[in-house]
Amino acid sequence: MNIELRFLQKAIQDKNFVNFSYEDSTIKKSELQKITQENNLYYVHTQNKIFEYAKIKNIQILKEKFN
Repeated sequence: MNIELRFLQKAIQDKNFVNFSYEDSTIKKSELQKITQENNLYYVHTQNKIFEYAKIKNIQILKEKFN
């Protein structure tokens, strides 16, 4: 597990919002739920969708928190 995944796990624990780019779109102020691993691939679960971690870029962990 690399450092970015550890930061995402910390954001989940602290309930911080996250911004990131996925393929050609920008996801803003997303609530992360969990990170799973299947067949050596990581998946990031948000409140609306599941993203393949390998396609995520430009991760920003915000100071704002959700409930």
